[in-house]
Amino acid sequence: MRRFLLRVLATAVAVLLISQVPQKLIVITSDQPLATVLGFAVILGVLNAFLRPILLLLTLPLNLLTLGLFTLVVNAIVFWLASVIQGGGVQVADFGAAFLGALLVSIVSFVASRVIR
Repeated sequence: MRRFLLRVLATAVAVLLISQVPQKLIVITSDQPLATVLGFAVILGVLNAFLRPILLLLTLPLNLLTLGLFTLVVNAIVFWLASVIQGGGVQVADFGAAFLGALLVSIVSFVASRVIR
């Protein structure tokens, strides 16, 4: 449980950092950005735990054909879906923003998981 909470916190920090990028790919539209981002991180964690494996299994032939690069597209879809489920507190501009957000969150989560051990 502790590792999950630390990963959620790392994801929230990553989303906060991405929202500060001048291009405004990800916009936090809330008067309480920390609570909004923490909620988004929990939704993203749950979707990554349950929906992402199903999507990866369904897209396995395409994933094999692209040598695993289609996983980045699945990550972007899950990232966008988390913003839709949350209800607008975290808004993703387009697919490119979702792709970049998912990529940066993946990098931060990877580093955090190595530090948490």
